[in-house]
This record gives sequence, structure tokens and C-alpha cells, in this order.
Amino acid sequence: MSTAPAPTLSRAVLLRVFLRSLALQASWNPKGMQNLGLVYSLFPALEQLYPDKKEQEAAVQRHLVFFNSHPYVAAAIVGGVLNHEQRIARGEETPDKVVAFKTALMGPLAALGDGFFWLSLKPAVGAVCAALVPVLHAWAALLFLFLYNLVHLYLRARFYMLGLALGDRLVEAVARANLPSRGARLRSVAAASAGGLAAWLAVDLGRTAGGDHAPWLVAGCLALGVVSYVLVQQRVPNYVVLYLAAGLACAAGAFL
Repeated sequence: MSTAPAPTLSRAVLLRVFLRSLALQASWNPKGMQNLGLVYSLFPALEQLYPDKKEQEAAVQRHLVFFNSHPYVAAAIVGGVLNHEQRIARGEETPDKVVAFKTALMGPLAALGDGFFWLSLKPAVGAVCAALVPVLHAWAALLFLFLYNLVHLYLRARFYMLGLALGDRLVEAVARANLPSRGARLRSVAAASAGGLAAWLAVDLGRTAGGDHAPWLVAGCLALGVVSYVLVQQRVPNYVVLYLAAGLACAAGAFL
């Protein structure tokens, strides 16, 4: 390992690494999963930190091992890896430290990201925008893309900077962010928005459908919304709720 002072990573290189990390899954493969995307993200920094080609090759090789995490929260690991690689290049620690860092965090952060982004943020933003369809019409789809990406890109950049600044202390910062609690609040927003949309649809159906069966359809829609909410709160799988709703819809169409 070289003992010469390592070059300092410039802001331009740090920005390039972050932008490249947006394509983390572009080279996903069954063997290494996100390893090629990780190396692609890190390469501008490794190239600057290790002018010697042999050291640069060794740095690339240690990041070609298996890597898989949530693509958004992985930005924190990318920043943490840069923190470690700068210390390795200065001779302050050995390369096994950065390998252990990735191995220890990729699983827990994957679970954290799945729970917050896939199961909380996306349904909440989707439900809010769906509830706004009667007002915004097709513009609600664009609002969804804007709001969701605004939050996810901000958090990606935030995670990246935390990893870069804190290294191993990243875990404490992520814990303080309390994403599970925030996710629970977002799921409540999703449920409230979906309930509001169901109520509007029921009232609109009763107003426009007419006929003897309109009151029953309105009551059925509202009851289905309440039952679905209760089932979700009881942790009944989502697919069971969807199948139940589809079955009731078919029954209503057959008998009314």
C-alpha cells in the first residue's frame, strides 16, 4: 500500500459518483447482482484516489464481489465506501474494512428501504394523487411522478452525504432518521386518501347511476373501503384484500 498522500476527492468527482449511482441496477446480474453498478459508480473516485494502476485495479477488484441492497438507500453505502477508500488510500486502514462495511450494511439497509419506499412512500403518494384525480384528472399522474421523485432523490442525496461524512457512524444517523415511524405515518396518509377516494366514488356513483340499486352500490363501496382498511391493519396480505374486492365487484355486477 502506498504511503504517499492520497489525492482529495474533488466536488466534481463526488457529483459524478452520485449521478452514476442512480444507475446502480443498470448492470444487474444474477451472480453479483448490483456489483457492476457499484463499481461503475465508484470508478471516478477510485481513479483519482489510486493513480497507480495496480492499486486502482486492486480497488476495483474488491468491489466486484457480491453486492445487493435497496437502490435508493444504497447511496449511503456508496458514500461510506468513499469515506473508507480515502482512508485506505492514505494508509490509515486496510482494505478489508471497506469490504466488511458493505457486507454489514447492505442487508439491513435493503430491508429499511423496502419498508419505507416500496411499502410506504409509493403507496402514500399514489393514494394522494389518486384522490386528486377528480380535480386534476390526468395531471394527477404527473403530480405523482414529481412528488415521489422529489422525495426519493432528496433522500438519496442526503444518504450519500451522510455516508461520505460519517463512514462507520452512518448507522447511528440512519437510526435517528427513524424511517419505520415515518413509514407508518405515510401508510396512514395512504389509507385516509384511499378512503376519501372510495367515498367520493360511492357518492358519485349514487348520483349518476340512478335506479333502485344505487343506494346499495353506494353502501357497498363504502363498506368495502372500511373492511379493506381493517384487513390491512390486521396485516392481511394485500393480494387477499385485492382478490376479495375483485370478487365482491363481480358479485355486484352479476346480481345488480
